[in-house]
Amino acid sequence: MMKYLYPLLSSRVGAQISIFCCCLVPLTSIAQPEGETLKQATLENVIQYALKNYPLIQQSQLDEETTGFAIKSKLADWYPQVNFAYNYQRNVQLQTLATSLGLFKSGLNNASSPQIYATQNIFNRDVLLAVKTAGDVRINSRQTTTSRKIDLTVNVTKGFYDVLATMQQIKVGQGDVNRLKLSLKTAYDQYQGGIVDKTDYKRATITLSNTQATLKSNQEFLKYKLEYLKMLMGYPTSGDLDIVYDTLQMENEILIDTAQQVDYNNRIEYKLFQTQRKLQEATVKYNQWSYLPTVSAFGYYINYYYNNNLGDLYKQNYPNSYFGASLTLPLFQGGKRSANIKQQKWVLKRLDLDIVNLKNTMNSQYMQALAAYKANLITYQALKQNVELAKEVYEVIQLQYRSGVKNYLEVITAETDLRNARINYFNSLYSVLASKIDLQKALGQINP
Repeated sequence: MMKYLYPLLSSRVGAQISIFCCCLVPLTSIAQPEGETLKQATLENVIQYALKNYPLIQQSQLDEETTGFAIKSKLADWYPQVNFAYNYQRNVQLQTLATSLGLFKSGLNNASSPQIYATQNIFNRDVLLAVKTAGDVRINSRQTTTSRKIDLTVNVTKGFYDVLATMQQIKVGQGDVNRLKLSLKTAYDQYQGGIVDKTDYKRATITLSNTQATLKSNQEFLKYKLEYLKMLMGYPTSGDLDIVYDTLQMENEILIDTAQQVDYNNRIEYKLFQTQRKLQEATVKYNQWSYLPTVSAFGYYINYYYNNNLGDLYKQNYPNSYFGASLTLPLFQGGKRSANIKQQKWVLKRLDLDIVNLKNTMNSQYMQALAAYKANLITYQALKQNVELAKEVYEVIQLQYRSGVKNYLEVITAETDLRNARINYFNSLYSVLASKIDLQKALGQINP
């Protein structure tokens, strides 16, 4: 998380060219009104809501604003600095001057000297650093916000799919409970009619009880998953979040071109490192500039007033004005400047190695995301066919059981297969969609 106070120089890469921040933008200028809810919680609406309301994103946007004002504050040192100073002095005992002619009192009882003076930086490495890096500091701030938005988009999308998966499990469970109740009634009627013994009836009771327990468990998990999604969105905890989805549309969106290759320039992490490298290069130059003098111009206009009577002090003035320039050149600092330059050059080399490591990591992330996507896609395609097959098998065995051809154990097995096939199908659908978003992130294709 970015801090509200940036040191001008630091040993860490991300904060080396930062500036003291002294202005804050009110949070209310960005946040939506408290309590605002969504009428249709589609995936797109949920993501957009999260990007506007999630506190970390809002803080990052505030950091952008404070960074902008901090840059303006630092660049103001490049303009003339005009000041006014006022001084009044009451001399209780006048100074005594000793000369060959004797002792004399020097000065008057009252003295005043209002003055206006101005300074102008001609060469100052701190101000020059601010000029050279202002654009990159702003870019770094924006890229940090973009990186957080990408992470939030991925997390919200996965959270949304996790909620959908649980909702589908509940929907399947409710259908199973209704179907098992009918199956239980059939088993009970056959038991009462003497067609079968009480074993089938008890098995049906056990299966129904287990299914109801699983349904209740999923309903409780759904409450937590909805609250977690609300947290990611910055959504009011008391507000209703009615998830809206289209399974057919999601099925149409699962495919992605797997022949694409990683382009490091598309990844926000790589862009951040490139910007930080520019800032580090500026830090090296900043330390090299320590061998150059600091040059500034100045000008003064002073009115002097003297009088023994306070009431007459400002009746007569004695103006004085002058201007000039100053040059400060450090000659010897015990090797401090050379050590600082070498230190920052080593930091730059270390950053280059970080970039190499980042490229390897990004390539590994891509291969992992690609493998997960392909595996989940294969599983999804297989399970999609299993649902219809399991449904046909169950319906046939159920009819055979009612006709007395099959025993109830086979009905339970078919029922379990059908339930698992449906649950696994929906889970595989959301898994392949979640792995797709990971693959898109690895390819740098998420642009919130």
